[in-house]
Amino acid sequence: MTDLTCRFCETPLVRHFADLGMSPLSNAYLRADQLAQMEPFYPLTAYVCERCFLVQLPAVQTPEHIFSDYAYFSSYSDSWLEHARRYCQAMTERLALDANSLVVEIASNDGYLLQNFVAAGIPSLGIEPAANVAAVAREKGVETLVRFFGTATAQALAGEGRRARLLLGNNVLAHVPDLNDFVQGLAILLANDGVVTMEFPHLMQLMRGNQFDTIYHEHFSYFSLLTVRQVFARHGLALFDVEELPTHGGSLRIYARHAEEGSGPGEHVVHLETVEREFGLDRIETYTRFAEQVRATKRALLTFLIRAREEGKRVVAYGAPAKGNTLLNYCGVRTDLIEFTVDRSPHKQGLFLPGTHIPIHDPERIRETKPDYVLILPWNLTDEIVGQMSDVRGWGGRFVVPIPRLEVLA
Repeated sequence: MTDLTCRFCETPLVRHFADLGMSPLSNAYLRADQLAQMEPFYPLTAYVCERCFLVQLPAVQTPEHIFSDYAYFSSYSDSWLEHARRYCQAMTERLALDANSLVVEIASNDGYLLQNFVAAGIPSLGIEPAANVAAVAREKGVETLVRFFGTATAQALAGEGRRARLLLGNNVLAHVPDLNDFVQGLAILLANDGVVTMEFPHLMQLMRGNQFDTIYHEHFSYFSLLTVRQVFARHGLALFDVEELPTHGGSLRIYARHAEEGSGPGEHVVHLETVEREFGLDRIETYTRFAEQVRATKRALLTFLIRAREEGKRVVAYGAPAKGNTLLNYCGVRTDLIEFTVDRSPHKQGLFLPGTHIPIHDPERIRETKPDYVLILPWNLTDEIVGQMSDVRGWGGRFVVPIPRLEVLA
């Protein structure tokens, strides 16, 4: 039993969705001088609410501790930059945005997205809690407030007459411990005729694709359309459209507006909710079956790594994403099985992965050492990475993808 309650509807949480043991914060990368110090590990157990079916993690640390100095910079993925560019173009046309429109992005990171609106002469404002990341956005000419978003921030901006014609957040909704305060803030900041779009990994695709590695402490909640529509409705925001996206292994982009500004859900919303019910997202037993898939993936990865080591093969990794840290810590992988990893971000190079203490190098290290296998940790970017590192196959090296099932690419 537990005294935990759902962060949306306050129902007691008693059902496990996935128990991933103990893990450090997935973005708590280490310097060399920290390796001999005590490293905090926290329970990584996801629960599912039996009433609203929100899958969620208890908050083991404050957002201020997790996000105030962040190691993730969005601009180091070419495919993500292109995704953002296409979104800005589409929304400019769909909403007829111009010099009289205000676009606000929550968790705007390094200005990867808003720079497109700035270049088009559309007024833009980023809200980003990590000062080190916000500084990079400002260098790009993106006005950025360093603060967390919620009702207090929304009321302050609305009081200044700054309400958003387009209010967006990509992969932030899952990072919010006080979900009701956040969504109420969206309703306050949104102009009367404004539109909210939020992107987040789709819980149905997480389950279908066995993407348990996207569960980590920085992600407090995991959403289906059925659940997120309930959350927004409580705060006077009506979902009228939804898109299914390939990003992050399968994401949703929801569209919402003030409930009094329009009619009910559009055909895409109705259709996808039907698909989710057919998948079983309105039945608790669907969620409780997920745990065995997770355990099978662990066994497969460890079997591969141990066999490769016994055969004298060298295995390294590509990427230092949060999802990779969940996977490696849950499986108990250390440098005896994976020698090092590489990452394009200079902000991670020279550091060590949390928990596993695997060193992070520049991608050139792979070409210097010519390993037999390269394990792709950000599996959602497999095509991009294989293209960038195509010369690996020239010396007989092979790429390995761990999710949804372990696969050695031909």
